Formats: sequence, C-alpha cells, structure tokens
Amino acid sequence: MNIKGLDYNTQREKLVMPEYGREIEKMVEVAVGLPTKEERMRCAHSIIRQMEMKNPQVCDSHDYQQTLWDHLYLMSHKQLDIDWPYDVSEAEKILSKPQPMAHPKNDGQARLRHYGHLLTEVFEKLKTMPEGAERDELVRITANQMKRDLVTWGHGSMDDEKVADDLARFTDGKIQIDLSSFRFERIDMAVANESKRNKKRK
Repeated sequence: MNIKGLDYNTQREKLVMPEYGREIEKMVEVAVGLPTKEERMRCAHSIIRQMEMKNPQVCDSHDYQQTLWDHLYLMSHKQLDIDWPYDVSEAEKILSKPQPMAHPKNDGQARLRHYGHLLTEVFEKLKTMPEGAERDELVRITANQMKRDLVTWGHGSMDDEKVADDLARFTDGKIQIDLSSFRFERIDMAVANESKRNKKRK
C-alpha cells in the first residue's frame, strides 16, 4: 500500500549491506557521482570512517580495513571509480551463499537411525560375507548390539523376533537367525535404562 507522505522501507530499494543502514548507501551513491577521482577518493575515506562507527564489531577482525573496503565496493555496485587501497577483486565472495546441506533423510538411512551408522555399515558387510565362522561371529555380535540399541532407544519391540526380522530385512535376506538355537546375551536393564535417560538429556 502506498500512502502519500509516508516512505516505507518495503517500498525502497533493497540494501546491499543492511548493517550499515540506508544513509551510508546514499553517501556511496553520492561518491559514485562525483566528477573527479580525487573527490571520490576523499569521499570514500569519509564513508569508511562512518562505516567503522556504524558497525564497530567489524573492527574486531585483524583485517577489518580490507573488509570495510570490500563492503564499500559492493555497496557501490562496483561503480566507484577510485584507486582502491586494497584488492577488492574477491569482495563478491562475501555475498555468496553456502550450498544447501543434504537432509539426513536423503541418504536413505533414516529408518536405521536407532541402530546407528556403524551397524548400517555392518549390515552392508554381512551381505557380501561368505558363510563361515567369521560371519557367524559377526552375526552374533551384531544381533546382540541391535538388541541393546532397541532397549536403549526404546524403539518399538525389543524382543528377539524383532532383531531377527530387522537383521534379515537390512541384509536383504542374506542373514537369517534361527531363534530356536541362537542365544542372545543377557541385558542389564538397570544399565540400559540409565543409558536411555542419558540420551534423553542430550
């Protein structure tokens, strides 16, 4: 809505460096339009001093002068024709945005988060291991760790059938536990409950 006599920020041109305010950017526009390089240079030094006062925290950096001149260069839309006392060729990197991070769910492993990344790697290893004593030992260790994880995280059922079903599912059916002969290690519920409480506090 435009109301005569009122000047809203939303109706103005977007600021390049909002931390310095609109008045500083107006000063930069004036500097760009000055007729001689000497006048523009004197004005630029005056603007830099104003920038220091407007945004004093920038002075905490050891290379703050470089930063200020980079900011002035950007606010002038690279139009200020002066002999720059600092190299401003990389100033635009300040405005570059970092690449978005991939969401954890995108790796397809969110369904296994209660088992953790290491067990996920073990599932992949078990898919390709040949039968034998080494694989049997890894299956025993993995199954017991899975059961401890289920107890710790309180993730659904913690019974032996749940572990056997998950192990078969996450190894694409390569590992099948015979529950009539497989023996799980005893879990100390007091220790498991304490571990669960500690995880909830984090």
